[in-house]
Amino acid sequence: MANQDDLKPALMSEDKREDFTRFDLSVPEGHHEQMRLDKYITQFIQNATRNKVQEGIRNGWVRVNGILEKASYRVQPGDHIVIIIPKPPPPEAEGEDIPLDIVHEDEELLVIDKPAGMVVHPSYGNWTGTLVNALLHHTQSLATVKPKNPESMTPDEQMRPGIVHRLDKGTSGLLVVAKTDRAHHHLSKQFAEKTVERTYRAVIWGHPQKDETTISKPLGRDPSNRKKMAVVAEGKGKHAITHYQVLQRYDHLAEVDVTLETGRTHQIRVHLSWQGHPVLGDPVYGGDSVRYGPNTGSRKTMFQNIFSILNRQCLHARSLGFEHPVSGDWLRFESPLPDDMHKVITGIQRYCT
Repeated sequence: MANQDDLKPALMSEDKREDFTRFDLSVPEGHHEQMRLDKYITQFIQNATRNKVQEGIRNGWVRVNGILEKASYRVQPGDHIVIIIPKPPPPEAEGEDIPLDIVHEDEELLVIDKPAGMVVHPSYGNWTGTLVNALLHHTQSLATVKPKNPESMTPDEQMRPGIVHRLDKGTSGLLVVAKTDRAHHHLSKQFAEKTVERTYRAVIWGHPQKDETTISKPLGRDPSNRKKMAVVAEGKGKHAITHYQVLQRYDHLAEVDVTLETGRTHQIRVHLSWQGHPVLGDPVYGGDSVRYGPNTGSRKTMFQNIFSILNRQCLHARSLGFEHPVSGDWLRFESPLPDDMHKVITGIQRYCT
């Protein structure tokens, strides 16, 4: 058996990305212990516990020869292990002078029209440039979350002042932000009781069998990729219901309005992809390639242009309605399609009908 010094891997250069530290471990050719991956890594990362290493493996932060392996994987001589560790968050989010499209503002709340590409709240990999950073610059009056057990909150949960709900980075459109604690409580209750009106516009692949469809399937982490969500077996995930209505059918595409009863992570994108109708342009759930119809000639060129214009999922939160937490008035807001979606839909109407 090789001695411990021979087994010590090279801990190489830090990843260039500011929010991560990278380690490269090379298993020596003389290593024949068939050690578990989690145990092997724990030996060489300072202050790392085996539980933390296992959590990192589940989160997809570890790759062996470019492949996501389980913690129980037995390391082999010549294996190249890459570990990307998120750096600790700053003590609190800071305001940044980032322009905001404010649709409505009063003493209790704001309604924001979020552009595609903006992350809603700071989290691993996105500590700056978020909606929260922009909001903190715009106003210091934002609700603060007061959990029963604050010590149980994760760092990114502690950095979501005012956030009641969220939109994915690649999804544009309307969301409401609480400026006071009472507004946060009241709005959160409306979301929990499913009384908030939320409608999305999307272009999806394929033609649904019915003009109106309801998908009621539980959602949970994808067991093969922890960064993705998936439809899972009953009892294994969270209850999720999505309704959608076909507005227009094109050549192997459809324009739809989607309404939500629940608000799970990636819910619309996962439900529609599970049904065989991924959102056009979705880079995570199979919408960023030609799914139906020929991929040759002028049609191939057209979709290449569409993907270059869109560069995200073709999904927009176009309307939002809720009861004002103080006055009790029903407020409803609408957002026009952003330029990229408008151009894409106009092109589809021209060439795919």
